[in-house]
Amino acid sequence: MKIDPLLRALSEPTRLRIMRLLAHMELAVGELAQVLGQSQPRVSRHVKILCDAGLAQRRKEGSWVFLRTAVKEKSEPPMGAAAAQLLTIAERDDPAFSARCSEDRRQLAAIRDAREASAQAYFAVHAAEWDTLRLLHGADGPVEAALLAAFGREGLGALLDVGTGTGRMAELLAETADHVTALDKSPDMLRIARARLQTLPADKISLVQGDFTALPFPAGSFDTVLFHQVLHYAQDPGIVLAEAARVTGAGGRVAVVDLAAHDREDLRERHAHARLGFSDEQMEALLAEAGFAPELPTILPGDPLTVKIWTAHRLPSAEPDAISEIQDRKTELS
Repeated sequence: MKIDPLLRALSEPTRLRIMRLLAHMELAVGELAQVLGQSQPRVSRHVKILCDAGLAQRRKEGSWVFLRTAVKEKSEPPMGAAAAQLLTIAERDDPAFSARCSEDRRQLAAIRDAREASAQAYFAVHAAEWDTLRLLHGADGPVEAALLAAFGREGLGALLDVGTGTGRMAELLAETADHVTALDKSPDMLRIARARLQTLPADKISLVQGDFTALPFPAGSFDTVLFHQVLHYAQDPGIVLAEAARVTGAGGRVAVVDLAAHDREDLRERHAHARLGFSDEQMEALLAEAGFAPELPTILPGDPLTVKIWTAHRLPSAEPDAISEIQDRKTELS
């Protein structure tokens, strides 16, 4: 981070307003334009200046571009932390700036309402499908309680929720995690998750579009990785779990919540399940091959299907032959 572009970026009132908005929640460029009452091209120019200065970060999600703050008061780099602190003090001590920021935040209510309306509209179209799947998985409460018990009293640290869907698991686990990254391949599902998670602090949650066969994160980025009713969509679960192992730090944990092995072919035909559940032997082998040390599973008998929670810890290193084999399979599929 350099001082000249930073000071230039902070020299314009609109960009100061944008930074205070991003301190509260991640926003799309169009949403920022709505709050600020400015054209989207003009807001995009301001955003570019902020990003070039290292004060904000862009993230593409489908056809939308989302922005989040890149600086926090108690985080590196020091100049970024100083800028964040200056903006906080300015809102507290400058009455005119404070009033402007307060009015901008009131406009965020309309953004939240629009997100919730979009989520409700999506569910209205897909309600029958969701209700059918939920009935097959059994009641949510016992599964969620068992998952919390499986994680125990330890903090989750940096948590990756793979295939976050509606964001329910991210919401459930946010209290015990330092930070939650909610990943999904579907922009539609991310919009639903965003509506659900938008009341969490901006620095507590990140929503990312991505594929579970090629996670867009550096090695060792997370302390905990969760797959909740996701792995049965994988054509090759070994590749997916190998990616999970890559982004999990040594000693970190993975939890797979999924269906026990079953014979419901209609789930493959109607709901795109690539796997009809997993046996304990299959899951233990998949986890071990990926570089995890499996633990005893939790069993939640259901009618008609049983849910299981498989947990494991990341070993310091995976067997070189296993890693090579998984990478070869991934190359063949690509």
